[in-house]
Amino acid sequence: MNFDTLLFEVDSHVATITLNRPKAANGLNAALASDLKSAAKLCDMNSDIRAVLLTASGRFFCVGGDIKEMASHGDEVGSEIKKLADDLHMAISTFARMKKPLVVAVNGMAAGAGFSLAISGDIVFASDTAAFTMAYTKAGLSPDGSSSYFLPRLVGLRRAQDLMLTNRMLTADEALGWGLVTKVVAESELLESASNMAKELAAGSQGANAMVKKLLMTSFSNSLETQMEIEGRGISACAAALDGREGISAFVEKRAPNFS
Repeated sequence: MNFDTLLFEVDSHVATITLNRPKAANGLNAALASDLKSAAKLCDMNSDIRAVLLTASGRFFCVGGDIKEMASHGDEVGSEIKKLADDLHMAISTFARMKKPLVVAVNGMAAGAGFSLAISGDIVFASDTAAFTMAYTKAGLSPDGSSSYFLPRLVGLRRAQDLMLTNRMLTADEALGWGLVTKVVAESELLESASNMAKELAAGSQGANAMVKKLLMTSFSNSLETQMEIEGRGISACAAALDGREGISAFVEKRAPNFS
């Protein structure tokens, strides 16, 4: 598919989505939020896609909502921002619920909704030049893009309060120390490292990857017994599937598995 505000390509069963408004620091406007929603749906529905890589062009990952576009809405700003947020939230929900892992490569500043989008990935790589800030309240706004869900789970309530209320800036290394990202790599190695991870995940068992995502999405809301029941049903389903049988056979035969 062709999009106006992002690049989309599929190679080796990996869909690479690149935010592509570099002259606007990849700020989220209505068009980008809509394109991201459509791209996420495509990744979810296309069975040839087994992993997704999200990154951005230019020096910035995403500086959040496009404030200039917001200002142009005048008295309609509230309703227009709600439309944008709805599209962004649909994209993030789809990425979170789809069976395929989402790898995020944060190539530069991630602020506001860009911060929110970055930390929603299953695996998050950050360039050593990346930086992270909430920035919402500085513009008189409150957080969106799932940050009030993911951030406290990743860093705890006190640190989430600190980030959201003070808008403090975190370096890539600080973000790693806080548990916001998975790995920090040199800027020149970012895309290759993230792409290799996405390809590795794409070559793995889609059923097992999907079950991992499902288990982790429910782990904070279920009781111990409920979560263990879901685990039992999940591992049973995986073991009975073709990938599970192949994985077990490969382990016994001491060879690399060839997942379908």
